[in-house]
Amino acid sequence: MNGILKEDNAGAGFRSVTENIDTTTPAGRMMMQMVGAFAEFERAMIRERTSAGLAAARAEGRVGGRKKKLDAAKRREIAESVISGRKSGAEMARLYGVSQPTVSRIVAAHRVTEP
Repeated sequence: MNGILKEDNAGAGFRSVTENIDTTTPAGRMMMQMVGAFAEFERAMIRERTSAGLAAARAEGRVGGRKKKLDAAKRREIAESVISGRKSGAEMARLYGVSQPTVSRIVAAHRVTEP
C-alpha cells in the first residue's frame, strides 16, 4: 500500500454534514483516527474492568457459567447404565432430558476418572 489509505485508492471518503467531519481532508482523517483510538482505549478499559470483576467474584467463591443440569449422582448413573449396556445413550438422554452428545461427554469423562 505504500502508506496510502485504501479509501484514497478507491476515491471514497466520508463526509458528515451534521458533525462537520470530512475524511477526504488530512484533518478529517486525523479526527477519525482519534475517534478510533478512543474507541479502542474504551474497549480495553471495559475488558480490564470485566477481568477484575470476574477475579473478585472468583475470590469470593462465586463461579460463573450455567448451572449443571445433572448432579454427580445422575451423571454417574448415566455413565454406569451406558457402559454396562443396560441402556443406550439415546435412552438415557431422553430419560434425563439432555442431548445425546451430553451423554457421550458424561460417559467419556466417567471412563477417564474411574479406573
